[in-house]
Amino acid sequence: MWALRRLPKPLKDTRISIGASYAASAQLQTSSYFIEETGTAFGSCQTISDKGLSLLKFCHSRHASTNSPDRRFGLSSQAGAESSEEEDDFEDGFSELETPANAETKADHIVKDETEDVLDSDKELSSDFEETASNELELLETETDVRDKKSSSRRTTSELFKAIISAPGISIYKALDKWVEEGNSISRTEVSSAILNLRKRRMYGRALQLSEWLEVKKQLDFVERDYASRVDLIAKVHGLQKAEDYIQAIPKSSRGEVIYRTLLANCVTSNHLKKAEEVFNKMKDLEFPITAFACNQLLLLYKRLDKKKIADVLLLMEKENVKPSPFTYRVLIDTKGLCNDTSGMDQIVETMKAEGVEPDIHTLSILAKHYASAGLAEKAEEILKALEGDDIKQNRRGCRFLLPLYAELGKVDEVERIWKVCESKPFFEEYLAAIEAWGKLGQIEKSEAVFDRLLATSKKLPARYYTKLLKVYSDHKMLQKGKDLVKQMADNGCQIGPLTWDALVKLYVEAGEVEKADSVLQKACQKKEIKPLFTSFMVVMEQYAKRGDIHNTEKMFHRMRQAGYVARVRQFQCLVEAYINAKAPAYGMRERMKADNIFPNRYLGAQLAQVDAFRRTSVSDLLE
Repeated sequence: MWALRRLPKPLKDTRISIGASYAASAQLQTSSYFIEETGTAFGSCQTISDKGLSLLKFCHSRHASTNSPDRRFGLSSQAGAESSEEEDDFEDGFSELETPANAETKADHIVKDETEDVLDSDKELSSDFEETASNELELLETETDVRDKKSSSRRTTSELFKAIISAPGISIYKALDKWVEEGNSISRTEVSSAILNLRKRRMYGRALQLSEWLEVKKQLDFVERDYASRVDLIAKVHGLQKAEDYIQAIPKSSRGEVIYRTLLANCVTSNHLKKAEEVFNKMKDLEFPITAFACNQLLLLYKRLDKKKIADVLLLMEKENVKPSPFTYRVLIDTKGLCNDTSGMDQIVETMKAEGVEPDIHTLSILAKHYASAGLAEKAEEILKALEGDDIKQNRRGCRFLLPLYAELGKVDEVERIWKVCESKPFFEEYLAAIEAWGKLGQIEKSEAVFDRLLATSKKLPARYYTKLLKVYSDHKMLQKGKDLVKQMADNGCQIGPLTWDALVKLYVEAGEVEKADSVLQKACQKKEIKPLFTSFMVVMEQYAKRGDIHNTEKMFHRMRQAGYVARVRQFQCLVEAYINAKAPAYGMRERMKADNIFPNRYLGAQLAQVDAFRRTSVSDLLE
């Protein structure tokens, strides 16, 4: 693997810019971006400092020093691409791939699937990867709004797609053979539209069969993006190892950067740190250029799991002359906001503007959310007014952001005003935003009224629309209403999946029925096709830990391992908390962490000291 020591010697400089002037080394000291090495230890948010001139001074701890011989880059998480209103009409899923800025032709092959596992209302962005569960969409959208540039033909449902979804049984090969026998042609446009529509509906198995059939029947001359699409689908349907195996079968001439980028993104989506790190370093071994895409993946990972490592990514970007993208700025702004560093956010925005990048609607929504969370209502409102523009009716795109943000500020009248703009003909995302907004304001009947109206628009709504209302019920501890809604989902033929499980688990936990929540989760684990969300496990595990129930906390820890979730600091924090609350020593906990390559942060270190069976105290010394 590529350790940081393999980077060039200039990393020893304690101030290294990653600003606009990359080539002139003489300008490194004066760039608006620089990183200063400090002695800060393990604290995640404290590793982000604004001392001196820099607004992106992501400080190293000694443990995080780039001079450390053991330092390695690891990847996890994902990149994202914004969906249009039509493309947001997705069912449950677990994949998001950031579409590169120059990839209009790849848009329907590397699609960002809206997943509540990674996208939650921005208030959730302070949590781990899986906890950011419904709206990190604002942070993870395509950097050039590729989706908005799609042709109208791409927005229509293809006839090939209709033939595929109407095929009985699991296999679609006969339906495809019949399609050709009836004289229908297979064009790239038709195929792209069909695959896009299948992806939107999480029909990855059928999309994979279509790709396989096209290659076997030689109906399409495969190019790199087609192979990349296959890699993506195999990873989703059969797992990362099968996708990696398939790459070896791809002609070497087509085995380019986009292939490994696609595998990397799936490793990231699966939160598979070790595999993602291997893929990233494989890309370096193959001498593919270091791109903003790969660096943004690192930033997303470190934002969620280890903020002090952000400095390493910025150093790497500087060294490789990778210019920060708007997406990069958004990640950094959000990271500052998560640490309640609003002045740091302001400085990043200033530098962003100085570099000629104006904050877009997504960046503004992130700023407003963090101002609101910090209690800076006036600044938040100022941002929301900027987000509205001169005429909100002409700026409908902003409504889905404004509704929950005004609700966060408790502005009932403003929520009512914005909803009136949408009310005559709402987009799907506006329905969801209104359900969330009225729920935040405690006006459950209005949330229900919006949902009922949404329900009337389609015979079969995707599960995520139901789970939006289910979350409202959970927040207000309305257990019976939540159970009735889940029954309604089943009656309407809606597939019950991880998002619904997650909402139901939280609903029971909020109602104080932890054992019932555990039971729901256990049944969900028996569904071998797809695993429950990370946050579903954690919400139950945390409740057991609060009780000091070591047995059940350890059980949840083990279940997460069985489900395929790699260990992380937060799980150990929760586990150690159970021992603390039980007033019991935790034998071998440090060794367990070391085996999982987990290094304690400051908080976990303090926890471990409390449960160390062999720690010496002033009292124990007196008794000896």
